[in-house]
Formats: sequence, C-alpha cells, structure tokens
Amino acid sequence: MNKERLSVEVAGIRMATPVMGASGTFGFGMEYEDFIDLADVGAVVSKGITPKPRAGNGGVRIAETPSGMLNSIGLENPGIEAFCRDILPEAAKLPTAFLVNISAGTAEEYGEMAQMLDVAGIDGIEVNISCPNVKEGGIVFGTDPKQAALVTEQVKKNTKKPVFVKLSPNVTDICRMAKAVEAAGADAVSLINTLTGMVIDVEKRKPLLGNITGGLSGPAVKPIALRMVYQVAHAVSIPVIGMGGIQTGEDVAAFMLAGASAVEIGAENFVNPRAVVEAAERLEAYLDRQGIDTAKELTGAMEL
Repeated sequence: MNKERLSVEVAGIRMATPVMGASGTFGFGMEYEDFIDLADVGAVVSKGITPKPRAGNGGVRIAETPSGMLNSIGLENPGIEAFCRDILPEAAKLPTAFLVNISAGTAEEYGEMAQMLDVAGIDGIEVNISCPNVKEGGIVFGTDPKQAALVTEQVKKNTKKPVFVKLSPNVTDICRMAKAVEAAGADAVSLINTLTGMVIDVEKRKPLLGNITGGLSGPAVKPIALRMVYQVAHAVSIPVIGMGGIQTGEDVAAFMLAGASAVEIGAENFVNPRAVVEAAERLEAYLDRQGIDTAKELTGAMEL
C-alpha cells in the first residue's frame, strides 16, 4: 500500500488513507489489532461516548435486513469518565488518527464533554447530533438547524480539536443542516448516520427489535448516502466525510467523486474485519486503472 499516494488531510488531520473505521462498528480500534495493521487505517472513530454510562436498549438489538442491518443498541458505553480513565490511555497509542464520537442530552453537556476530551491522544471529535435534546422537550438535535448549530457552537467553544458533525439523513433538507453547523464553526461534516427503520415478526405479530425501531445501515442505504454527500459537498465549503453502505475500493471512489474528502466504513466491518484496509488497497488499484496519481484528486471529480 502506497500511503504517500493514498494519504489525505481532513480539517488538519493527516490520514494514511481516506478510509476510516466508523463509530459503533470499530470499537476503540484495539479490537481489530488481530485482523489488520492499524497503521493502514486512515482513522479510528470511537464508539459513541455519553456523559454517563449507558447499558443500552433491552431486547433484540440487531436485525438483518435485505442488503443491510438494523441496530438499536442504545449507545451502550462506559461513560466519559471511564473512557478517559481506562480506554483513552490505550487508544492514544494507536498508530493512526483517533477521533472520539460523542452524544449528549443537552448542548451544555456536549460542551462539557468536548472540554474533557481536549487532551493529548485525541485527534478530533465527531459530534453525533442524532440524540433527543432532553432539555428542549425531546427535539432531536439532528433535525433542527438551530439546535444543531447550538450544539456545534458549544463543542467548538470548549475544544481546540477539529470538530466533525455527524448528520442525520432523517430530515427533509440535509443541506440546510450542513449549512447550519458550518456557520456555527464545524470543521467538517460526516454523513450519513443511519436511516430509521423497523422489522416486524409477522408470526408473533410483534416488532423484532426491543426498541421497535432501529437504524438501517449497509449497502441498502448507499444510493441515498451518495446523493446526500453529493448535495452537501456542493452546499458547504468544509470537508465532507462520506459513509453509508461502503464495502469496496470502488465504493470509496464513488463517495469521493461525489465530493467526500474521506469515508467511514461501518456495517461491512461486521462482515469482514479487514474491510477498511482492503477497501484502501482496492482504491489504489482503482487509481492505477484510471491513471490517477493520488487519492485526493478524486474528491469532487465526478464528470457531469
């Protein structure tokens, strides 16, 4: 793998390749050390961290669907204090960029978490705004531009790290959301988060998932994700990180051609724990076929 050729820089973060491990599917990175050389991964995005420990949702939490999967994990995690004490010292040793994904119930809590994470060993923060805003009566940050901007402002005010805001596709106009967080100071946006879906066990006449609905990811969402990445890349001037159904190097190329500066692989990690590295290797082969010198030249290079 020619890292000189594959390397990209996103919001000041240098990555060996444009292929990252997505939050919630890549653990804290260390879990994949038996399968791949983490130095060959563009970046690791941690599983979602919240202000307090969360046990997650009860009942069935994962369901396969045609060309994808639904999850309703419920942000199970040890909480930020345990993360900083027990996990970060090891994650900081990873031979790749490390971003921490955060979720909270209020804008103030997001800011407090950002301040706690403004420490060595963390290269950036990915802000998950697809959580209920408890303080404002259940509004979801990710569907209200004003609330999304407020969260972004709070995070930016409390950290010197690059801030990536992860956008929800469960909106009427994702470009409006992207513009709102850009105006509030986001250094990049990542999209798409999962689409809301459900599965029904018709024999029992009950929802399969304990939480009734869950987040749909995998190849089934790729056309939607590509469309949204394309739209957002033309609506904002900050970098776009693409995700949604990416499996191969050709998929990576498609998202970059649509305007992404880098990508995250999620559900495919459950099928193939080497997916992040293999996609980067196939991307290099694609560059060879196309006669393209570097991966970064792909960004926004789709011909119309």
